[in-house]
Amino acid sequence: MIEKKYAAIDLGTNSCRLMIADDSGKCLYRNSIPTKLGEGLYAEKCFTPAAVERGLQAFDVYAGIMKEYEVETYRAIATASCRMAKNGADFVKKVEERTGIKLEVIDGVEEARLNLKGALLNAPTFAKYAVVYDLGGGSTEISLATNENNPRILHTVSVPWGGRNAAEAFELESYNPERTCRLAGEIKKYADDFVSKARLTECKSKSCLLATSSTPLRLIALAEQWESYDRFKADGKTISCSALDEAVERVYHMSPAERLSSPCIGENRAPIFVAACVIFKTIYDVLGFDELTASLKSAQDGIIRELIENGKAD
Repeated sequence: MIEKKYAAIDLGTNSCRLMIADDSGKCLYRNSIPTKLGEGLYAEKCFTPAAVERGLQAFDVYAGIMKEYEVETYRAIATASCRMAKNGADFVKKVEERTGIKLEVIDGVEEARLNLKGALLNAPTFAKYAVVYDLGGGSTEISLATNENNPRILHTVSVPWGGRNAAEAFELESYNPERTCRLAGEIKKYADDFVSKARLTECKSKSCLLATSSTPLRLIALAEQWESYDRFKADGKTISCSALDEAVERVYHMSPAERLSSPCIGENRAPIFVAACVIFKTIYDVLGFDELTASLKSAQDGIIRELIENGKAD
């Protein structure tokens, strides 16, 4: 019997991610290509020609890898940047024409649901509920859900700010107290609204906090002073928010050159990492947990799980 292969592609504002797994869910391939698709998007609400070409090149690479692994079933999603860009639909069309990959632009609710399904693979079993937030390049989703195999989302919010568009809009490539305060205030409005509408105080004692995206994974590497960034090593690690505070402060006080040369930040993240830290810290401060678990597992893993489940149901 030929083993079936499944693939998930998650196109974000800053990176394009591919995961391939077998029918048991075992990961066979996982990679992220820094497309910087949303670079310059905030000003004109359009993808630049250079960003479009970087995105198309990423799909060229992934189409070849999927063919190499003989992938039959896949789901490819696009999130905040394609929702916002005036030429987002044109980009989706170009991807299919050039690579054959059909790209689906999803809304914030579906994005949160898929991230949740993946992140819960790292949730501690003792927690009845989970709060999950995913900090992307162009938006941040926060959800409260039951911690079970088929989770029920009790409340979710999509914050229209992520590391890249916030860095551009608030001019926060480097730390600035006044601009940091303005961005934090903007994020706090959404986070406060989430806490109120989710009635988080009523179930917080029975809840765990999970954070997806590379920001918490990189902050763990900084907090534990690793010599290099290892996302697989950081996946599933739990860290105190006080330790995260110290790592964030270190980022704020780094020069641009220091962020660029840091093995835990690097060239692709350096221009947006200060803004990402502001968003990330503001949210965990408002949510009020003492610790959180960082998760590499996110939307891709959620997609793979569903593809396998649907394949078995056929």
